Amino acid sequence: MAQLILLVVALLVLGHVPPGSSEFKRCWNGQGACRTYCMRQETFMHLCPDASLCCLAYSQKPPGVPKSTEK
Repeated sequence: MAQLILLVVALLVLGHVPPGSSEFKRCWNGQGACRTYCMRQETFMHLCPDASLCCLAYSQKPPGVPKSTEK
């Protein structure tokens, strides 16, 4: 009987743990992640709707916009 109660309690606790796939919201067409801070191999692109940073890996960063040559 004690094992049954322990099993029920364990299943209830595991049912309230959020899945790992929803840890970060996605941004930048699904290629970036909304986080509090960017990792070492990532760069900040823009702010997410919840005011967190949209972090994008350096390998996925779009090329920079060339500077204007106007005089």
